[in-house]
Amino acid sequence: METLTHAPVLARFGYAVSDTTRAQVLLALAEASAYPSDLAESIGVSRQSMSNHLTCLRGCGLVVAVPDGRRIRYELADARLGHAIKDLLGVVLAVDPACCAPDGTCLA
Repeated sequence: METLTHAPVLARFGYAVSDTTRAQVLLALAEASAYPSDLAESIGVSRQSMSNHLTCLRGCGLVVAVPDGRRIRYELADARLGHAIKDLLGVVLAVDPACCAPDGTCLA
């Protein structure tokens, strides 16, 4: 494993939240740990898709898999991520529509 700090952490976080499904997973896990099947159902994606997203988030170091009997439960890797996510929800952005599409894609 490699330990990251500062800009690389932000880059990983930015990559993770650049996908709507992964962002929804992080928002859900900021509230409480969850099983993949429950996350897939609540977000409205297939279990295979959820598995792929959780693998990505785990690889980025943002979530961890916790054995729970015969099942695996996911939670944020660090409680501070939950606080950061909740703080970010309060940010208000002034977006230039000529530079940024509604889905967040940069046009320039």
